[in-house]
This record gives sequence, structure tokens and C-alpha cells, in this order.
Amino acid sequence: MKKPANVDHYIDENEKWQEELTILRALMLSVDLDETIKWMFPTYVDKGKNITAICGFKDHFGIWFFQGGTLKDEMNLLTNAQEGKTKAMRHWKMYKKEDIQKELILAYVTEAIQNQRAGNIIKTQRTKKELIIPIELQTALDQNSTLAQHFSAFSDYNKRDFANHISSAKRESTKEKRLQKIIPMILRGEGLNDKYKK
Repeated sequence: MKKPANVDHYIDENEKWQEELTILRALMLSVDLDETIKWMFPTYVDKGKNITAICGFKDHFGIWFFQGGTLKDEMNLLTNAQEGKTKAMRHWKMYKKEDIQKELILAYVTEAIQNQRAGNIIKTQRTKKELIIPIELQTALDQNSTLAQHFSAFSDYNKRDFANHISSAKRESTKEKRLQKIIPMILRGEGLNDKYKK
């Protein structure tokens, strides 16, 4: 998957969810968030801080909340990006146009903006041994069950190698190139540094 040139391009390429993504986009822009493309997705930012991203996948579309763990979520609509590992990010999955509850979405987004501005955020605690899967790799795993199955068969050491290989890139274009390089390796069951081992 190539990085979309802009949000219009992203929506045009997601034929299945064009109408739904257009509605979500309008909601994000209605609360004066800045629009950009990050990690291959339309991302909405307030004063340089990531608030939300909208996304379309094979079976669903929805909204990522970068600090969703700080939201009250009284309706219990958000799911953890990676249970037991992801502290902050949450995903609101939708499966049909009727799932778009405009007032409720605006309430969640407004709360997310207020939390960010008030400094009510969850800081990622990184340790050398913790496996932190970057959003680019997680998205690829979410979209491809065969890839996810092969990835889960690797040792934590190899999983960290793949994750760190992507995370260590500074530019999004480099991250995407690295992701495209490691996907065939994962599918072959080949670790990132296997060729250097005797």
C-alpha cells in the first residue's frame, strides 16, 4: 500500500467506505483540527498533538484516538489497540454507515482535545525488553491474518527486531519502505537478522 498523497486520495482509494470516511472527515474538521497524513492515514492534530485518525479496512472503518485511554468511554465503544500492551491508543470500529453517531463522535473528539490541552495524557513507558509494535506494522497485521499468524510465531526477540526496524526510521516514507521489506520476510518465517547468524 502506497502512502496516499492527501486525504482526498486516501478516501478515493477506499471505495468501500468513501461515504463513511467523508462523513468522519467532516466531523473532524468541524472541531477545527488540522488535517494531515501520518502512518498512511488521515490524521487530525491540535497544536501539533495527534488527536484522532480515520481509517478504512476490509471489514470495518473507524476512528483511532491516540489518547483514547484517557476518555471516559461511558458507552464502551472503544477497543484497545493491543490488549495488555497498548496503554493510550483506542479504536472505535464501525461496520455500516448507520454506526456513525455524529453527536457522540463529536463528544468523544471534544473530550480528547480537552484532555490533550489539559495535559491529561498517558505517557508511553518504554523499556528495552518491551515489545512496542509501531502503528504501521500493527495496521499491516490487522489487515492480513496470515501475516499476523506468521508474526505471532516469532520469538519476542525477533518481533522486537521487526518493530524496532520500523520505529527507528525518522521519516514516514522510510518506515513504509522498511515495512514493505519485512512483510515477505515475516511470511517466509525469516528473522530480520537471520542472514547474519551462523
